[in-house]
Amino acid sequence: MPAASRRSLGISGEEAAAAWLETHGYVVLARNVRTRAGEIDLVARQGTVVAFIEVKSRTTARFGHPTEAIVPWKRRRLARQAAVYLHRWGLDDCAVRFDAVAVHLDADGRTVAIEHIPDAFQADG
Repeated sequence: MPAASRRSLGISGEEAAAAWLETHGYVVLARNVRTRAGEIDLVARQGTVVAFIEVKSRTTARFGHPTEAIVPWKRRRLARQAAVYLHRWGLDDCAVRFDAVAVHLDADGRTVAIEHIPDAFQADG
């Protein structure tokens, strides 16, 4: 699949994930936050908890479940990015959680299913 198509599917997945979270009581604080260490897909608040959310979108199960792509080095990088974000916005004392959202799309980028996995992994990778 061409890179442009993968990117557009990724954008579709992130939009679907953000909409799903908002309908389930989350406030999306930021999308595609860039730090020196990379990019955070979504930052959301649920009550007093700030959730850093990795979104993985797939059109097929051929390469496994979408969340299987959140490998240890990616978890460690997200934890570093989260620390930067929290410090930058003065949220150092907030409770933090790392969630994953698997977005299953059809070949045209339409959402088929969304799986939210709260507390999907710990900051230590």
